Amino acid sequence: MTERHPVIFVGAGPGDPELITVKGMKVLSQAEVLLYAGSLISPAVLAWAPPEAEMVDTAPLALEEIVARLTAAHRAGKHVVRLHSGDTSLFSALQEQVALLEREGIPSRVIPGVTAASAAAAALVQELTLPEVAQTVILTRAEGRTPVPPRENLRSLAGHGATLVIYLSVQLLDRVVEQLADAYGPETPVVVAYRVSWPDERLIRSTLADIIPKVRAAGINRQALILIGPALATSKDRLQVCSRLYDKTFAHGYRDAAD
Repeated sequence: MTERHPVIFVGAGPGDPELITVKGMKVLSQAEVLLYAGSLISPAVLAWAPPEAEMVDTAPLALEEIVARLTAAHRAGKHVVRLHSGDTSLFSALQEQVALLEREGIPSRVIPGVTAASAAAAALVQELTLPEVAQTVILTRAEGRTPVPPRENLRSLAGHGATLVIYLSVQLLDRVVEQLADAYGPETPVVVAYRVSWPDERLIRSTLADIIPKVRAAGINRQALILIGPALATSKDRLQVCSRLYDKTFAHGYRDAAD
């Protein structure tokens, strides 16, 4: 009887082939059939797979076609890997694929990836949460061709004053700025992070007041995150409050407070 392995969904990370997890890399190295989002995943990441592996670019395929290929490869006893950009937990269409596989009685596993929000923060050498500035990060997208629940529209989320990381929305930048301006104010810092961790990465720093012309001049209209919030204005030289984690006067279970 042919041994059948679960279909493994792997988050490829933001683009840099070394920002995939070790576990994800190991799974890729054993893949016999690899389905990947060719419009979003760096070819350098695919180099972790064996050269003899069957590779299928899913960019031109519909959901049913993707699942049919996963199903056929699984039933043939192959090691099947479905490679997603970033992390599978965010905007990956993972759930609908898993649901169809479950309907066919096919098991699956998930290996998470590094999301672009983490990669962008690293590129900026920036924490997204800072004491008494921002203790919340909201990962979201703007409403476009795909609707969002009414209570999650950008105007509503902006009211929290948190650090916002907006995916899949740079082509709607005019609308994003208009919806955030009242809550954040025109001088709030904004970063547009284009193809973060790729060789052609670009980080455009500005404010809500003038980010639009800078992004237009750069010709960026896809594969970019929008980050906004007061935490982005705080460098290590301007921190008003430091974390208590390493404060010598703050005691915790592993350290006594200094006099």
